[in-house]
Amino acid sequence: MSRLAICPGSFDPITYGHLDIIRRGASIFDNVIVTVFNNQSKAPLFDVEERIWLIEESTKDMPNVTVDSSAGLLMDYAKEKNAQAIIRGLRAVSDFEYEMQITSMNRKLDESIETFFMMTNNQYSFLSSSIVKEVAKYHANVSDLVPKVVEDSLKRKYKK
Repeated sequence: MSRLAICPGSFDPITYGHLDIIRRGASIFDNVIVTVFNNQSKAPLFDVEERIWLIEESTKDMPNVTVDSSAGLLMDYAKEKNAQAIIRGLRAVSDFEYEMQITSMNRKLDESIETFFMMTNNQYSFLSSSIVKEVAKYHANVSDLVPKVVEDSLKRKYKK
């Protein structure tokens, strides 16, 4: 039986921190589906299709990673895909508190699907999509924070 994990997020946009977690997850699981979830409490810069494309371009060197999207509950999606696990990245203690709440609810919904927390690489511990967008909006260099395809897309979005 193939071990399948879901790596969910809004990925608006994908960063090197996300890619670190995805790459490490892909080294543990047979297959990883990076799934774009549209967080209704956020106003995204990139639409879902753009985010999917950016992730596909950024992960094309990872043969066991695919990209998808969902508008429903994560656990319903994971069951539909027959996933055994959810992969979540943690940057700081504040992330853990939030993720613990979400994981507790997910376990209530389906305790057969495990959640794996991965600490982000220290060089990405400060990095978030929000910070990347804020910096890019002022035309600062983000080349060490995101893949080139994302950098170029951010430049187009924030063109003067």
